[in-house]
Amino acid sequence: MMRRQLVRTWFAALLCCFGAVRSGAQAAGSASSSTPPNSDIFLLRILRSGDSLRLSAAQNVTRRPGYDNQPAFLTDASGLLYTAIDSTGQADIWRYELRSRRRTRLTRTPESEYSPTMMPGSTRFSVVRVERDSTQRLWSFRLDGSDPQLVLESLAPVGYHAWLDQFRLAAYVLGTPSTLHVLRRDGSEDEVRASHIGRTIQRVPAQNWYSFVQLDSGRTPWIVAQPFEGGPVSRLVRVNDDNEFYAWAPDGTLLSASHGAIVRWNGVSGEGSAWLTVATSAPLAMKGISRLAVSPDGRWLAVVAEPVAP
Repeated sequence: MMRRQLVRTWFAALLCCFGAVRSGAQAAGSASSSTPPNSDIFLLRILRSGDSLRLSAAQNVTRRPGYDNQPAFLTDASGLLYTAIDSTGQADIWRYELRSRRRTRLTRTPESEYSPTMMPGSTRFSVVRVERDSTQRLWSFRLDGSDPQLVLESLAPVGYHAWLDQFRLAAYVLGTPSTLHVLRRDGSEDEVRASHIGRTIQRVPAQNWYSFVQLDSGRTPWIVAQPFEGGPVSRLVRVNDDNEFYAWAPDGTLLSASHGAIVRWNGVSGEGSAWLTVATSAPLAMKGISRLAVSPDGRWLAVVAEPVAP
């Protein structure tokens, strides 16, 4: 009963983003990984009227051959960070400004950087850096891409991460199996909370909860959530059968994509849960939708997909 009441309390105002384990554990990036697929980042305006939600036409903001992926909005929602891979296979972090529509390369390093993530209470962003010996650890940069600093020396190989607050983070650590670590920024109080987890972890805003994907005993991936301090894990909703990525809007709406459409969760936990199609103002000129991110002000949805001809 206690857990049921807690889950009801969340869904008035929760958000977060997860990744599932349907396709197995993968690194954020690696010198030995195969050539990544072509992908672009699209922006859609989130339009609300009462309880209804619809989306504007999608705008391709990174239109070019190659890999543009892993969007993460800036804290003030004025733009987003993302990972771009050039023709040499080098991965760097870029910035896109919503108002000016300008793209700026932030990092120019011999190493590759992935998964840009804003750090709470800071003007810095953290990344998973593939170092010259292929070790994957957390580093941080100023918003202009300068002043690289190692965040955690001992934690490796890191695949993905999320900041829970200014002092704690959750990290997906590669291995057989992959494991979920919750620890302090100085590397102390490192706890392994789960194994066989999904690729995306995020903090639940305004709540002392974070969320991830876990396989049940039948190998079905579910979105689950847990308090920062640990304790029982609450099962929320099954992952879509064709897409392992999704994101929460600030009002508690859970968004994903399935079979070419943006979908939202109906808010019912457990076996009766379902995903419902979200109306858009124009056909989505994209295919293979994967990662999603929602801006902190709830006005924009960024998705990663392959463009299709009109």
